[in-house]
Amino acid sequence: MTLTWIRAAPEDEPGPGPWIEIAFGADDLVYLRETGDPENVVTTTRTKWEAFAMGVRAGEFDHFTTG
Repeated sequence: MTLTWIRAAPEDEPGPGPWIEIAFGADDLVYLRETGDPENVVTTTRTKWEAFAMGVRAGEFDHFTTG
């Protein structure tokens, strides 16, 4: 299967990371990997990914980035 990976990196960041990459595949699966270890791929469902993304937008994970 061929996946189109999208890198989650700030537009003004020159690189090389490491960053997370995401790809949307068949059967409602979402694939995640790190740029530094592209062979190690984690999968989840689109429903779970969308719930996670909503939580990020709502600030539910902000406590991981402070202090």
